Amino acid sequence: MTPRPSAPPRYSQYWNEYLETMPREVLDQHHLRRVQALLRYAYDRSPMYRKLYDRSGVTPEDVRSLRDFVEKVPCVDKADLLAAQAVNPPYGELLADFQDDMTHQFYMTSGSTGVPLQVPYNHFEMMRCAEHVAVMCWAVGVRPGDSMYLAFNFGIFVAMWMAYHAAFRMGVHVVSGGGVDTKTRIKQIKDFKPTLLFATPTYALHLAEVAREKGEDLSSSSVKNIFVSGEPGGSIPSTRTAIENAWGAKVYEYYGASETGALGQGCTVQGRMHTFEQDLYSLVLDDRERPVADGQVGEHVATSYIMLTQPVIKYKTHDLVEVHYGGCECGRSWKYLQGGVLGRTDNMITIKGVNVFPAAVEALLGEIRGTSEHFEMHVWREKGLDELLVRVEASLDLDRSCYGETEASAQELLRHRARVRIPVEVLHPGALPRYELKARRFFDHRKTGTRPPRSQKGVSL
Repeated sequence: MTPRPSAPPRYSQYWNEYLETMPREVLDQHHLRRVQALLRYAYDRSPMYRKLYDRSGVTPEDVRSLRDFVEKVPCVDKADLLAAQAVNPPYGELLADFQDDMTHQFYMTSGSTGVPLQVPYNHFEMMRCAEHVAVMCWAVGVRPGDSMYLAFNFGIFVAMWMAYHAAFRMGVHVVSGGGVDTKTRIKQIKDFKPTLLFATPTYALHLAEVAREKGEDLSSSSVKNIFVSGEPGGSIPSTRTAIENAWGAKVYEYYGASETGALGQGCTVQGRMHTFEQDLYSLVLDDRERPVADGQVGEHVATSYIMLTQPVIKYKTHDLVEVHYGGCECGRSWKYLQGGVLGRTDNMITIKGVNVFPAAVEALLGEIRGTSEHFEMHVWREKGLDELLVRVEASLDLDRSCYGETEASAQELLRHRARVRIPVEVLHPGALPRYELKARRFFDHRKTGTRPPRSQKGVSL
């Protein structure tokens, strides 16, 4: 599938109406054809997939239906991809196709959960991902002549590059914030007057915070739409509201991973994301790898039709999502994920028999008066059991004498809603570090067998 030769008419609410409104039964036929072709491609070209499918006793010809695909084809996760690359670095047995005459860009995952995965993109893959960004931007009203500010350095964060190429695809001007500091970026936004901003959620908040310190109010800036990526936040009501209030703009989440490419787009019905079904077969499976029912929560398992250099087939993202298969008020037929990514299976904490996910705690923190959007979670093991500590900065207008009362209120809310006692420390504003790209908010001390370091600032329990 090649990109559209030009943008659709300005009045159209769809970038590609045929694909975005395709009936479910036609979408399923589309998925079956593309899954069958991808299985044959990977089996013939990628040693990792050939060995995996041979061990599992399945061949591409065995998949005659989507049910066959779900039941017969094994899942893979990041550990499998890393092991395949380790055979002969940098790409090893995972690689299916590397065309020397194609323009390539090279990225890698952040490695926040271990060794980074090496991810090459050819020109086709990058342009298809840019097309997905165009679908998302067009859906919320971005049109030729708008201008995009990229609040990133030009590095290995692949989502920024996708947005960069999408801007040219749509006829949108680009203002680059690469290579400059936060104060310079604020000045650039004031001078160039972009209408949309791409940033991580925490950095969008940090930009607004630094602007306030300079006596400037970004809520009256030219920015009308903000697209956030790289970490949860865009679909968490409290975080989204904080960004929208700080900027006076609408916030939408762009969901993906370096190894999978684009996975989902924020919807005009805020708080949900559509999966990119034109190029993605998106499954949501329970812990026995069976599809969950409409409206139920499971693990998002992705199969990309466009990642052909290194295929990802039934790839376990470890993201927990609530899936809905019916149509959406926005008019799109693609399945949507209510609330975005709700948590991660590999970050689950079990406290006194209760499963707790960091994203759920973040959502609850946003309901506590007197606290800000800056927080950390520390988990460690005490006598064989998981323990969790939450540290959150106070809001600027909270008096120091109220910190203890705010801690008690936060602990009571978490106990009532999460049904387990979670200690909370309220720190003074500025006590926690700020991040430009992905914020580090979850610290797992279970791997080192240590306790969280003592807080140097704030009120301890």
